[in-house]
Amino acid sequence: MPSVLAIRHLGFEHLGVWHGALERRGFEIAYCDPARADLGSIDAAEPDLLVVLGAPIGAFDDEHYPFLTGEVALIERRLASGRPLLGICLGAQLMARALGAGVVPMAEKEIGFGPLTLTDAGAASPLQHLEGWPVLHWHGDQFAVPEGATLLGATEQCPHQAFAIGSRILGLQCHLEADAAEIEAWLVGHCAELLASGRDPRAIRADAARFGPTLAVRAEQVLDHWIDGWDESMRDD
Repeated sequence: MPSVLAIRHLGFEHLGVWHGALERRGFEIAYCDPARADLGSIDAAEPDLLVVLGAPIGAFDDEHYPFLTGEVALIERRLASGRPLLGICLGAQLMARALGAGVVPMAEKEIGFGPLTLTDAGAASPLQHLEGWPVLHWHGDQFAVPEGATLLGATEQCPHQAFAIGSRILGLQCHLEADAAEIEAWLVGHCAELLASGRDPRAIRADAARFGPTLAVRAEQVLDHWIDGWDESMRDD
């Protein structure tokens, strides 16, 4: 049975709609809390897929959150293995850091639902299933596109929304995994950030109900398309 290890920083920021999608493909799913786990003891090449999820901290905040140093080292080991790696929000920013790229604050936080503008490469990538449909954004930092990576998408506020290296490395700033049916946990868990940024939770709640069901289908199509692009070559490793 293929396996997924998901690095989860917050209880409610889990694999969401992708949990069931992965199970349907036969994956066995395990979670790891990087703030408590011995990251140095993890064999980064063992799981068939490593997913690094989001959190409301910065990718270079090691002084305040020392576990980030070990987490970046884990990502570096995974990158060296050549096996599939998916980063979401902070996860993508940590991937960019591990690849030598910067991560900097944006002029304004991007929170709420809005569509991506796909590059030509993005329109030919698994992200093609998102064309014209709003996705969930929830971040205040932006990664630079790592050397050797391909930019896949952008928004007006955040020109760097997704990057890929080959068929097995994918970094997403937006939250395709988020289950709109569980948006209340996000609204409560990030209530201080919403208040500080002047965002109205009622608007996000309404958009989650409006866009969530179709977005869940499209997000699963993205995941399936991406996995279909690497699983054949992975079996040959």
